This record gives sequence, C-alpha cells and structure tokens, in this order.
Amino acid sequence: MNINMDNYYSTRKNVFERIQDASTATKLLMSLMMACFTGIMAQIIIPLPWTPVPITAQTFAVLCSGLFLGKKYGCLSQILYVVLGVAFIPWFGGMTGGLETLLGSTGGFLIGFIIASYFVGFITEKYAKARSFTRMAVVIGVANFALIYIPGLAGLALWFYFAQGTTLGVVDLLMMGLVPFIAGDIVKVLGAAAVSKAFLPKD
Repeated sequence: MNINMDNYYSTRKNVFERIQDASTATKLLMSLMMACFTGIMAQIIIPLPWTPVPITAQTFAVLCSGLFLGKKYGCLSQILYVVLGVAFIPWFGGMTGGLETLLGSTGGFLIGFIIASYFVGFITEKYAKARSFTRMAVVIGVANFALIYIPGLAGLALWFYFAQGTTLGVVDLLMMGLVPFIAGDIVKVLGAAAVSKAFLPKD
C-alpha cells in the first residue's frame, strides 16, 4: 500500500512538473484546450425564468484552468475563451457568441473568469501547501464568490440600466445574479478543491 501511494505521489509530482516545464508551444496548446473545455462546460445550462443569467458548469473549468496551467496560461485560456467567443466561436452559454454577449447581462462574469483563473493559478504556483483540499477550497471560494461575482454583478447591473432604463435594487440584483447560483457554485468549488487535492503535489 505504501509503495502504491509513493508511486502515486511521485507520478503526480512528475506530471505537474512536466506541465510547468513544458515548451511555450505546448502551454499555448493546453491553454487552447482549456478554453475549449470551458466552452463545452458552458453548454451544460439551466435557464432561470426570472434572470437572464443561466446556471452553467463552466465555472468549474475556469477554476481548474488556474489549478493546472498556473496564473499565466490559465489566465490565457480564459482570455482565449472570451476573445474567440466574441470573434467567431459560439461557445458561450447556450451556444451564443459575439460582442453582444460580452456587452450583455453575463459580460461581467466573463471578465471575472479571467481574473479568477489568474488568482487561482498564482496561489497554486506560489504556495504548494495551499494545494490541500481545505486551503484550496478557501482560495477557490474567494475566486468564485468575489473575483467572478463582483465584476459579474456590476456588469449585470450596468446592462440592466442601459437595457431597461432603471436601476436594479441590491436585493433584486442579488436574486438575479447571485442567490440562485450559490448551492451549485459550492459544489463546483468543492469539486475543484478535490481536483487540487488529488492531482497536485503538495511540495
């Protein structure tokens, strides 16, 4: 059993180091692949009748991009996701795309994806001991509920003002852009923290 666990720890560390030491071309390819994964996860969608912001699974991919690719290339994967989605690939939630999505009700969340991926990647690279389940759950929780939702809610409020000509109250804004997503996001945060515990070395 100890021998098997030693092999597991050794393999986990070797794979992580190979990703970190990969060539620039390989890292660019991995960033593109992660952008594709984010686009695929965005199609797992549950629309809600009272808000233009749907429940999707893409946040899990966003958080994992920082875990596996680090701050630079994890962030790049989300920049590619946003830029390519705006340019010509309809892989935002519900197979949408174009500049109107970036300027729409969910545009702030897309910006938050980039920030959150960088933050998770920064902590993952700099602090090996933070890769434990509990500590990474806290890190990922901050990334999800602060770095994604603050720009997300700001963008939703701004979109509503220009689209409807009125200002959303705080309660209405939270009901449209935060409260319905809390339970699912907790699951995604814990899932990403479990990925960190299982696949990332702690030294």
